[in-house]
Amino acid sequence: MKNTQVLLARRPVGRPVQEDFRVIESEVPPIRDGEALLENQFISLDAGFRNWMNEDAGDEVLPAMSIDEPVMGLVAATVAESKREDLTPGQVIVGRTAWEAFSIAGPGELMTPVQSKYGLSANYYLGVMGDTGLSAYFGLDRVAAVKSGETVLISAAGGAVGNAAGQIAKAMGAGRVVGFAGSEEKCRWLEEEVGYDATINYKEGDLDQLIQETCPDGIDVYFDNVGGDLLEPVLNHINYGARIPFCGAVADYATEQGTGPSNLFRLVANCSRLEGFMTHYWMDDYESARDILAGWLDDGSLKNFETRYPGVESCGQAYEDLFAGKNFGKAIVVV
Repeated sequence: MKNTQVLLARRPVGRPVQEDFRVIESEVPPIRDGEALLENQFISLDAGFRNWMNEDAGDEVLPAMSIDEPVMGLVAATVAESKREDLTPGQVIVGRTAWEAFSIAGPGELMTPVQSKYGLSANYYLGVMGDTGLSAYFGLDRVAAVKSGETVLISAAGGAVGNAAGQIAKAMGAGRVVGFAGSEEKCRWLEEEVGYDATINYKEGDLDQLIQETCPDGIDVYFDNVGGDLLEPVLNHINYGARIPFCGAVADYATEQGTGPSNLFRLVANCSRLEGFMTHYWMDDYESARDILAGWLDDGSLKNFETRYPGVESCGQAYEDLFAGKNFGKAIVVV
């Protein structure tokens, strides 16, 4: 049986481009005791995995990716064959494997079964019912504790986590939800389709003035997916007791020289809090969080927006597009 795989051809310099990856065909090996063969349905494209494409980037969270090895990624898959006691053929799971058509889940590798009780297809578990939606939910609920009527500003609002965060903030009772995006087209989409109250094109105009105009009552919560220099003008407009859940740093994933604000004292002056977080620390609460997210999907408060690419071979182009901001919602490859 043939497998299509996308390998890391070279270490990306700055933003990843299609030439950083190489597509090959290989034979699918027979599984051994303790393994399961997965037939991947969907591949998730996630900006955060860019960190582990750098040499010597391995840490306690994930290992560094190796040159000429399949690129690490999250997948939704069907178990095709199993010699693992916890996985059965026909079962749909989500796990971290690679950009490929077939994967082998080794002994002890975490594979999470998709819960059928919600009646949702597997792609949802890479989007609003997966790490994407859970990141938005826990950041707004556990870190920011959004209160009714508050003003919430979100960076990278048109991306996977950003569009979910805007919808979830609304569902939690936020009074005004404003998003940063990098094009007028994406700004219009956020307002007309996703439900943002207002947007800011961070590439155009005076940011201080635009923040003042769109957040006239100041900022209570800033959900930050970007980091970098964008934080500086935001800090000039935070209210007393503001909370900043720090979910990601897209601005710094593709650069060796990190950037940041020069006015961090605004946090002190306003008795505000900036807190980084990682969703997996709340794994015990995933099911209860998914119950809430599923309820919002049912009543229309939450929608799963995707930009889809066909075929494993499109992963490299899709990843390049992700860093160029071309995705509307979750970027996903349909295997």
